[in-house]
Amino acid sequence: MAKSGLAAIPRTVWTLGVVSLFMDTSSELIHSLMPVFLVTTLGASVAMVGLIEGVGEATAAITKVFSGWISDRLGRRKLLVALGYGLAALTKPVFPLAATPYEVLAARFVDRVGKGVRGAPRDALIADVTPPAILGAAFGLRQALDTVGAFAGPLMAVGLMALLANDIRAVFWWAVIPGAIAVILVILGVEEPKTSKAPAAQAKPPIGWRQLGALGAAFWTVTAIGAAISLASFSQAFLILRARDAGLSLALTPMVFIVMNLVYALAATPAGELSDRIDRRWVLAAGLLVLILADLVLARSHTLLMIFLGVALWGLFMGLTQGLLSALVAETAPAEARGTAFGVFNLVSGAALLGASGLAGVIWDKAGSAATFEVGGGFAALALLGLGLARPRRG
Repeated sequence: MAKSGLAAIPRTVWTLGVVSLFMDTSSELIHSLMPVFLVTTLGASVAMVGLIEGVGEATAAITKVFSGWISDRLGRRKLLVALGYGLAALTKPVFPLAATPYEVLAARFVDRVGKGVRGAPRDALIADVTPPAILGAAFGLRQALDTVGAFAGPLMAVGLMALLANDIRAVFWWAVIPGAIAVILVILGVEEPKTSKAPAAQAKPPIGWRQLGALGAAFWTVTAIGAAISLASFSQAFLILRARDAGLSLALTPMVFIVMNLVYALAATPAGELSDRIDRRWVLAAGLLVLILADLVLARSHTLLMIFLGVALWGLFMGLTQGLLSALVAETAPAEARGTAFGVFNLVSGAALLGASGLAGVIWDKAGSAATFEVGGGFAALALLGLGLARPRRG
């Protein structure tokens, strides 16, 4: 009897999901305290916070272009996935030792290079081993497990802040452990199928115009949608700063990521499964509507209860959109160039996120937090309009 639902998802996808869980636990333990650490301990401006976050994500996006192409050419996706997670793990000790924002920027840069190296090959590997009928569920599962780590890390941060008397540097050291576990799991637990090897002749250079055009109109439609959504959803570091403005204590700032990622994790897999049964654009449209509502709540509210409502809505938006975009890329790109397609998609989305985060930081410093989220809501409305006009077709 054929397996169905989550039971049908290959073991490699489950393993990669658990790897993501541990690495996100490590990363988000640091990230949930990083905006406050930068502003209060290292004296950085909010614009500097936006720059660090934007540069980090853009770096990851640019790296994904080349790592995806290399994985297509070599047919060795696991090697690049392990290298990427290894780089991220090596940066964790730098954060507690940082004395200036520039050291944080350098560590964040290398960490995001690691994310870029692993991201496109990992997503292409998931597409390689997963039957087309359950792509949405597979990407939704990996995203959900990733997000479990994304709220486990901040939860650990809250407990450690209490145990270590709000010593942020001491808390940061604990991120080394789950990061190391993630690397070990990749090396020992991920199996790469022989079918993931593509002939070298089919893996074209990632920057050739002919090769970019060969990805097809449906893929580029999805990429444009992803870029519009990235413009609307700037760095989540601003959610923490908004909660601090509303009076949230230093020790409890990781609760912002806990709430957001808990909702994210609960929504990601059901959203992926639903998108396998209906037009994915309807689910993406629902996500953008939720983002507009979240921006309005965060811009207009002054109590912590309402701020956390806005944070929860932001998490729901993430759950409704992130895994679906990966599934759309997988099914609209040529099978022999999936790694390259994921790289190009993330490059465009990352460039948009860099611009959005930098702009959000400047607006915050010049006009305040409310204006930042109002502008974000405007971009979300434009993305929703563009989604209504676009009609990506499944391959």
